[in-house]
Amino acid sequence: MTFQSKLRHFCALAALALPALLQCAWAAAAIAPPALRTMLLTPERVWTGEGEAHKGWAVLVADGRIQAAGPAAQLSVPADAERIALPGKTLIPGLIDLHSHVLLHPYNETSWDDQVMKESVEYRTILATRHAAATLQAGFTTLRDLGSEGALYADVAVKKAIEDGVIPGPRLYVATLALAASHSYGPAARSFRPDMELPQGAQEVTGVDAVIKAVREQSSHGADWIKVYADYRTGPDGSSNATFTQEELNALVQAAHTSGRRVAAHAGTDEGMRRATLAGVDTIEHGSGGTEATFRLMAERKVAFLPTLTASEAMSEYFQKHVRGAAPTPAMQAAARAFQLARRAGVVIGNGSDVGVFAHGTNARELEWLVRLGMTPVEALRAATTVAAAILGKDGELGAIRPGMPADLVALEGDPTADIAAVRRPVLVMKGGVLYRRP
Repeated sequence: MTFQSKLRHFCALAALALPALLQCAWAAAAIAPPALRTMLLTPERVWTGEGEAHKGWAVLVADGRIQAAGPAAQLSVPADAERIALPGKTLIPGLIDLHSHVLLHPYNETSWDDQVMKESVEYRTILATRHAAATLQAGFTTLRDLGSEGALYADVAVKKAIEDGVIPGPRLYVATLALAASHSYGPAARSFRPDMELPQGAQEVTGVDAVIKAVREQSSHGADWIKVYADYRTGPDGSSNATFTQEELNALVQAAHTSGRRVAAHAGTDEGMRRATLAGVDTIEHGSGGTEATFRLMAERKVAFLPTLTASEAMSEYFQKHVRGAAPTPAMQAAARAFQLARRAGVVIGNGSDVGVFAHGTNARELEWLVRLGMTPVEALRAATTVAAAILGKDGELGAIRPGMPADLVALEGDPTADIAAVRRPVLVMKGGVLYRRP
């Protein structure tokens, strides 16, 4: 059997086992992605990332970028352009989820401890390729992936495979190992024999020098962002407490910012949030225990908030027998309260779902929660496009439909600016001018 035939045989098996790997056929052609085509997309309306949707607009794509967007009759279209009619559809920028874990899968399938301790990094990486493909098919063209959760630097490898065209997936901004204070994260030592050496879900550090060294180490291995666990369940009763000293957090943020990287802080307690904000982190994740004073401090310091509302719902389903649509659990109520406090304080709120806790490809649930708790559909869409791009530091590059920007586009059945549930109904997905889903 020749190499090429072996490769085709592998791709056939992969197609059976991993149907989401649509680009497997590229491997037989030296992993060459499809040639970029000139395309004219003519939906019923175009929402550019700002303001109202524009009826009668079209978008011209060439060389992987948006060439023009405006009234269809006014666009100059090359004769060889492929024309894709999208009646009844709304074309929007590719969606962004700022809190994902492609190397995790739902905890009602396998517990977090068992994923970290029992699933090999290789197996988790293979699963991640499916998760990435499902995410892209759902219309999310960019993820900020906040930690490999014990899978070493596999997120860097997944990112490279996507960029090289080996597998389909969204643009990834990765945080690699993440940092946790020594003996504070999981798997929790108190749950196991004291003589066992347990793999950890993050890199453990103590002291200013160790924190700075870890930031530099993770950066050298490909981290785009630095993630820190500013608090965790270290109390004698399992309650959460701040874990890093103010000096350690200050040093961490300074080291990250010096290297040109932004910092995301997991923080659910008010003290963890306050210390992280004072240290100068760029985003707070979760934040369910935040007080009005701390959210005001975040607004003053321009620290963005990712409330991960869907994760609270999912955890309540798994561990508290919550049924969707029923009365919210205390954890869900706390998350909703924090969201409202952040809104009133004027904190920038982006779309970050913590997908991986729940099924990949269902990221749109977070947008529905944002609307359910008070955002308008347009505000929620902005949280997943223009606002999210600004949080990434990629405003002007991602999150909008403008000439010159990468052609990351999604067509949805219906009008998401009127009914946010439309984000669940993508019919066309384009990333960088390449179609990954079409009617």
